[in-house]
Amino acid sequence: MNKDPEASRTLEELEGDSWPDAPAESTSLVKTVHRLRRRPVDGLTAYELGRLIGQDVGLRWTLPRALAILRDTAPAQNDGGFYDDDLLSAVLTREAATWLAHPGLAREMREILHLLSDLSPYIERDRKKFLEASEGIE
Repeated sequence: MNKDPEASRTLEELEGDSWPDAPAESTSLVKTVHRLRRRPVDGLTAYELGRLIGQDVGLRWTLPRALAILRDTAPAQNDGGFYDDDLLSAVLTREAATWLAHPGLAREMREILHLLSDLSPYIERDRKKFLEASEGIE
């Protein structure tokens, strides 16, 4: 399988937009997002992707990476192993416009959801909202 050459680049490189350092009085989340934009996308962890996606940062590149992680970890979740609910929640709670702009990703997310069972109540709520928001997206 060919690796996506864009994945080894940072969000700043991919977007062509270098952000300055976050102001000193910024929250830790803001400082983290600024720092993570300078890291290669393929080096971001599930936790880090969740932070970026939750802030709608770099979705064109962060969502595909997140979906790959979610798909890879789905079998372990069903076996009672590790599954990153924070990342799943961040992905599921994106606005409907995100999924309209990326219909292939919406289809892939629906496929991943079919692989999952025994979701926590709050993730189940997010799952239902996502399915409603992405209904009819081809």
